Amino acid sequence: MEIRDKIIVIGGGFAGLQFAKKLNGSRTKKLVMIDKANHHMFQPLFYQVACGRIEPSNISFPFRKIFQRSKNIQFRMTEVKQIIPSENKIITEDHVFHYDKLVIATGCKTNFFGNEKMENLAFGMKNTQEAISIRNHVLLTFEKLIIEKSRSDDGNWNIVIVGSGPTGVELAGAFAEMKREILPRDYPRMNFDDLEIILVSSTEKPLAVMSEESQEKSEKYLKDLGVRFISNDRVTDYDGDRVYLSSGNIIPSNNVIWAAGVTGNIIEGLTENSIKNNRYIVDRYNKIVGFDDIYAIGDIAYMETPKYPNGHPQVANVAINQGKNLAKNFLKKSEKEWQPYEYDDKGSMATIGKHRAVVDLPKFKFQGIFAWYFWMFLHLMLILSVRNKLAIFFNWMWSYINRDSSLRLIIIPNKKNKTEQ
Repeated sequence: MEIRDKIIVIGGGFAGLQFAKKLNGSRTKKLVMIDKANHHMFQPLFYQVACGRIEPSNISFPFRKIFQRSKNIQFRMTEVKQIIPSENKIITEDHVFHYDKLVIATGCKTNFFGNEKMENLAFGMKNTQEAISIRNHVLLTFEKLIIEKSRSDDGNWNIVIVGSGPTGVELAGAFAEMKREILPRDYPRMNFDDLEIILVSSTEKPLAVMSEESQEKSEKYLKDLGVRFISNDRVTDYDGDRVYLSSGNIIPSNNVIWAAGVTGNIIEGLTENSIKNNRYIVDRYNKIVGFDDIYAIGDIAYMETPKYPNGHPQVANVAINQGKNLAKNFLKKSEKEWQPYEYDDKGSMATIGKHRAVVDLPKFKFQGIFAWYFWMFLHLMLILSVRNKLAIFFNWMWSYINRDSSLRLIIIPNKKNKTEQ
């Protein structure tokens, strides 16, 4: 059979990767995956990279390795700058690509809600590099302090996390355990009593999207770990040393992590009426409204259904299954055979530290040590390779037994001009 369709998929996150894997081996589809990174990133465990629990390579998977034996999939590492629908082409940093069908799976980035100071001075956590930057910055803070003095009298070493969704809660729990079990061993001459892990939330309880039981339990877990939880408050400004809240309170810190929201990675070129809430409006088959050959899947797709009139939640389960569903439809002979996407909510979960997790499933909810094991098992199963599964499992078991981790390397790229080399 001859190749009939040249498909370009922009983005290799959960949605884009699953879409490509389903089309791998097709004799009628030629696919080019484009991403500005050369690897797939397992976002749910970014926070563990930031806290030195696991290596970045454990949750990063090179696209060329994934599709090494594929005869119909190619990968190009570049950034897409513009889409020109009238000519069926996209423009990247250094090339022009033509397509028969275009699939946009660009995902989301951190949403700072127009706060330029926060965007410039605080850390987001939407890719591996940002997670590594958080780890470097926090550890460098302690290294500098031990040279200058044994403690921070001005409170600038406080770790402030803005946003109490799963990312914020998991970060707060991990840093609290780091303060309790690891830092006193690494820096025995430092007094960490005044180091605060602070979680700032605009809602009354953490994990507002989960059940009341999970909200109550997660708040208790945070308190048990010594996390200072500030509820019903918002960050209004940040100058690099002080966090200013809407309540008038001021928190000293130069370690601020923003986990208070995301926004879509929109690409220039499509009409404004195809975009809502910074996501592409799609029909039940993930086709972008107003276009015949352009589709969007995952976090960047806005699909209204009777069950989800405001669009689906931007979670991995939606992205994975939209990618699979669209690929299956592409493989069918006629669009008349296509199946609409229907989201089957499998539930949600979060971990707040050792033996502390909350799980909301459609039919029942549970918390505590069993929920913690359930969280670990499910995330291990989602990791792509056996080697990475084993590496993460070993790191987790080592940390569990020894209450320690040896992955606290400070690695800062050496910026050097080519002319200096």
